[in-house]
Amino acid sequence: MTPKVLPIVALAGLLFTLLQAAPAAAQPLPDERALIDGFEKIAFGTEIAGFFGSGRYIRKFDGPVRFHIEDRATKPRALEVRRFVRSLAREIDGLRVGFARGTRDANFIVHVVDRADYQGIGRRIHGSPFMRVPGDCIVRAQYGPAGIVRSDALIVSDEGDGLFRRCLIEEVLQGLGPLDDNPDAPNSVFNDRSTVGVFTRYDKIMLNMLYDRRLKPGMDLAAARPLLPDLARSARRRVR
Repeated sequence: MTPKVLPIVALAGLLFTLLQAAPAAAQPLPDERALIDGFEKIAFGTEIAGFFGSGRYIRKFDGPVRFHIEDRATKPRALEVRRFVRSLAREIDGLRVGFARGTRDANFIVHVVDRADYQGIGRRIHGSPFMRVPGDCIVRAQYGPAGIVRSDALIVSDEGDGLFRRCLIEEVLQGLGPLDDNPDAPNSVFNDRSTVGVFTRYDKIMLNMLYDRRLKPGMDLAAARPLLPDLARSARRRVR
């Protein structure tokens, strides 16, 4: 039986200013319990709970992630996107990434657009010609218990480097599976109240926990919870 595929939208904050009280790298990490709590929030929740279904299980790609960049912006950003995507293979153990020649062979498409095209391309991604696409940037992930089938990230190019960088990191990372936000997360793109605009050590730990091979797509919290302390310790040792 083919599992039902559920879509989900992750939204960036409506207002964004790239101001940081201290460099993200200088901030101390939470203890192990807080890392586990944060992981449970972003990996098992959904940002818009109840609208597309609860999805209370592990969502991740079960196999290589084949990116394709559609850069339609007047300020081209494809090289920046490609550089960040390539870094993911180094930063996230267990994640295999590459680039597809076109959309047909891709399972993660990054759409880089001008603000003027945001609504039109957003509606096309969602297959809904009348919806109002919210947020400054979004990601739509299609998934089922067998894993994520496809993600589409929509990122605006022409409203400043700070917003672009923040949105690129947040939407690509969320499109890999952690689809909820955590308002308690420090120095994290998963916290919409945070102004961080880099791939922080905290966020690297979250993604390394998710892509640890011991966590399988479709695994619910009860099954995953006994593994999480060791996953947190392993990820913390790996991410320096």
